[in-house]
Amino acid sequence: MNELNVVVDSAKAAFEQASTPAALENAKAMFLGKSGRITELMKGMAALPVDEKKSRGAAINIAKQAIEAALNGRRQALADAELQVQLQAEALDVTLPGRQRGQGGLHPVSLTLERIEAIFGSMGFDVAEGPEIEADWFNFTALNTPEDHPARSMHDTFYVEGGYLLRTHTSPVQVRHAVQHVKKHRALIDSGGAMPEIRVIVPGRTYRVDSDATHSPMFHQCEGLWIGENMSFKDLKVVFTDFCRTFFENDDLVLRFRPSFFPFTEPSAEIDIQFPSGPLAGRWLEVAGSGQVHPNVVRNMGLDPEKYIGFAFGMGPDRLTMLRYGVNDLRLFFDGDIRFLSQFQ
Repeated sequence: MNELNVVVDSAKAAFEQASTPAALENAKAMFLGKSGRITELMKGMAALPVDEKKSRGAAINIAKQAIEAALNGRRQALADAELQVQLQAEALDVTLPGRQRGQGGLHPVSLTLERIEAIFGSMGFDVAEGPEIEADWFNFTALNTPEDHPARSMHDTFYVEGGYLLRTHTSPVQVRHAVQHVKKHRALIDSGGAMPEIRVIVPGRTYRVDSDATHSPMFHQCEGLWIGENMSFKDLKVVFTDFCRTFFENDDLVLRFRPSFFPFTEPSAEIDIQFPSGPLAGRWLEVAGSGQVHPNVVRNMGLDPEKYIGFAFGMGPDRLTMLRYGVNDLRLFFDGDIRFLSQFQ
């Protein structure tokens, strides 16, 4: 029996000396493996008399159980030690501030669109929306654009199946909105009453086959429309001048209405601005097109052009954003570069 105690003590000592799981498994093989000490003792029982085999076997099993218990204890001790090392390596200082994701923000063009809507909203303009895949009639015909106009060319316009196209401007929504407005008040109009004025802006995405530092195949426009019985070009000048000076926060901003031509307005004018100071001071910069709504367009809205008159304008929020923030390449707005976009948060 002393021999078995020596084997158990030797096993415990070997297990304690094992500092890694691999070393522990090697020590286990010395005692519990196929050629281990316990296995050899079990093989030696074959030569014992029958009456001694029972007591000898019981004693060896007790020794084997003691060795297995010591082995499992050491395995757990090594696992606990490894866990402690890992916990120390991955320890968190709960007194440090947490790691937070950077907070996002609106795109600079979206900021401009919100600003435009807020300024015109203060003047009583509503915001209208319409489809970006538009019918030819609303995009061209209703706006007094003849069939041979260059804008209808495949080289200028993205056409899709079924006679539709990606809208080239947001002006079609003016007609759509006006038609619905007239339908709503048709009984009042037919009875000779005064129809409520149409006062709306139409911001949104538009599409043309164009791409360079100041143009993009997809870009933004904001159209404006004011239809009533006593509107004039003077009202257009007052409204747009007030908008520009408010948008750029500069009461000394100078505007110039330069005669031009658009199929859907008559008379028509390009609108230029001039900053009194800063890097763009002294230069005339085109920012919008405008004019009194053409009688044919008024008629296509379902109104009598002899009674109703109004003005319209169209501007590029992308260009206004470039001027407001000093950006010289339109493509930067659409590249998705976080380093650029984060400057506007």
